[in-house]
Amino acid sequence: MNILINIVAFQLGWFACVLGGANQLPWLGTLTAVLIVAWHLGQAHRPAREFTLLAAVGALGALWDSLLVAAGWLAYPSGMLLANTAPHWIVAMWVLFASTLNVSLRWLRGRWIVAAALGAAGGPLAYYAGAGLDGVVIADPVPAFTALALGWAAFVPLLSKLSIRFDGMRAVPGTAGA
Repeated sequence: MNILINIVAFQLGWFACVLGGANQLPWLGTLTAVLIVAWHLGQAHRPAREFTLLAAVGALGALWDSLLVAAGWLAYPSGMLLANTAPHWIVAMWVLFASTLNVSLRWLRGRWIVAAALGAAGGPLAYYAGAGLDGVVIADPVPAFTALALGWAAFVPLLSKLSIRFDGMRAVPGTAGA
């Protein structure tokens, strides 16, 4: 049941972020993501460890998407706090993605080729879907989708590996509920 809740919560947050950004309501998506992440952390057995993972992924996502914006490959309609950077709602979406790593995407651990393939396909598809909802403009599709595929092919296995180190969702052995 936790896996299903995690998937549904991520999808609700994803849509809130994209549609909020597309409709000049970027804080709506970010607020929704914050609420989902707060609930997620409330479910964690070791919330500090889980928070560390979420923060690291959020920082990586902010850097990566800002590089794509600075390169002129992606443009966002709203939510940028600084020129030529990723909007806050896309960073919130990276944190939402991180909340799936120790729950619904836990099965990717040790399956590094599958994780890379999933990233190479799923990352660009998410941006393509976001563009279809007017949440992002893909200004130069060939280099943008190439970078997205290569980046996500590296990120998903890397982040899956990082999630092992910072797994706050698994109960501590020897405690109640372990």
